[in-house]
Amino acid sequence: MQRQRACSSTAHPLWLRVRLPSASVHRMEELLAELRVHTVCKSAMCPNQGECFARGTATFMILGAVCTRNCAFCAVAKGRPEPVDPEEPERVACAARALGLRHVVITSPTRDDLPDGGASHFAATIRAVKALNPEATVEVLVPDFGGRNDALLEVVLAGPQVVNHNLETVPRLYRLVRPKASYRRSLDLLARVKEFSPMSYTKSGIMLGLGERPEEVIQTMKDLREVKCDVVTLGQYLRPSPDHLPVAEYVSPTRFAWYRKKGEELGFSRVIAGPLVRSSFRADEIFGIG
Repeated sequence: MQRQRACSSTAHPLWLRVRLPSASVHRMEELLAELRVHTVCKSAMCPNQGECFARGTATFMILGAVCTRNCAFCAVAKGRPEPVDPEEPERVACAARALGLRHVVITSPTRDDLPDGGASHFAATIRAVKALNPEATVEVLVPDFGGRNDALLEVVLAGPQVVNHNLETVPRLYRLVRPKASYRRSLDLLARVKEFSPMSYTKSGIMLGLGERPEEVIQTMKDLREVKCDVVTLGQYLRPSPDHLPVAEYVSPTRFAWYRKKGEELGFSRVIAGPLVRSSFRADEIFGIG
């Protein structure tokens, strides 16, 4: 299948154009600021921020807005994280209630500085959200916790309906894209979730346009099915700044549709593939909640 390489122009293809924020987006930003909660929507410069904020949804980012790792694709700030805020779980729960969310998505930067990688804080936030929003379902997008199964178990036992952990890219590119992560460790995390809680949904995401080959993407999806991953998302990598990895390719909507078909043939319950797809985009609709 022919590839469409990025040219020297900084212009994105037409299919990557997004609408400017509306007044409702600014009201959403004011509400989140008032509630003192972070969102990955802003920290990771998500292209869907305008649409999600206009719909009154957001992905909460706990444990601060600074990551201890140096992934070459990610817009989240790197450096020394702030101390854990023990009042944050209650604030997130209150924000979910204020927004009337029926599906609450919670993520965090990687916190290698914490003994449990932040697992206990994840668990506390899940419990707080469920206590204040008993009708809502909870999805967590977790880091790898350094491979600590006890940390992962603490999160799973808090009862999220969905555990998401992104592979991000194909194994060959890990050293370039995720130098402090491990492809095998990430797959093992997804496998452990199913062992700890067979009825939980597992989910993972892959970025395209970093130089991966189609056959590598297919094999990565096969690897996810080997560990019984239920849902996979595939979206276009967009360079956050000149300091990040350049885009190797703008993948066409036609090829995303081809990957979606291949993923469905592999047995995923859902395959969400498209240039602007991100791992938490319209997560409520994926599980029939929105």
